[in-house]
Amino acid sequence: MASRAGPRAAGTDGSDFQHRERVASHYQMSVALKSEIRKLNVVHVIIWLLVMAQVTVSQLNLVSHDVVASPYQWEYPYLLSLFPTIFSFMAIPRNNISYLVISMISSGLFCIAPLIYGGMEMFPVAQQLYRHGKAYRFIFGFSAVTVMYLVMVISVQVHAWQIYYSKKLLDAWFTSTQDKKKK
Repeated sequence: MASRAGPRAAGTDGSDFQHRERVASHYQMSVALKSEIRKLNVVHVIIWLLVMAQVTVSQLNLVSHDVVASPYQWEYPYLLSLFPTIFSFMAIPRNNISYLVISMISSGLFCIAPLIYGGMEMFPVAQQLYRHGKAYRFIFGFSAVTVMYLVMVISVQVHAWQIYYSKKLLDAWFTSTQDKKKK
C-alpha cells in the first residue's frame, strides 16, 4: 500500500476500491426484511391489544354487552399470538435463527389456526346477517361479526406477510452463514 506522498502500489491505478465499499446483497436484504418484520410486529401488537381490550372489557363487565359484545371462542386462543411476536422481536437484533424459526412455527399455531377456526365459527352468524339482515351482537353499534371479520382479514394478511418475510430473512441469514463456512 502506498502513503499519500509515496508511490502507488504496483499493478493498480487506484480505482480498485469500489468492491470494498459495496455491501453484500444478503446484508442489505437482511436489513430491509428486519424493518418490514418490525413494522408487521407492531401492527400485530395493535391488533392483539384491540382483541385483548374486547376480551377484558367483556369479562370484567366494564360496559354493557349491548355496547361491546362478548368475545367469540376463537379470540381466547388468539391471545396466545403474542408469543410469536415476542420471539420475533428477540430474534431480529442478534440474527437468532432459532428464535425466528420458533416464531414462524408458533405463528402458524397461535395466529393462523385460531383465525381459521374463527372464520368457521362466525360463518353461520355472518350468513344470517347477510340473508336476513339481523345482527344480535354489536361492538359500538356495528355488527360484531362484521367488525371481527375485518379484524381477521387484516390479521391474516399481517401474519402471512410476517411468515413470508421471516422465511426470506432466514434464507438471507443462511446465505451469510454458508459464505462464512466456505471461507
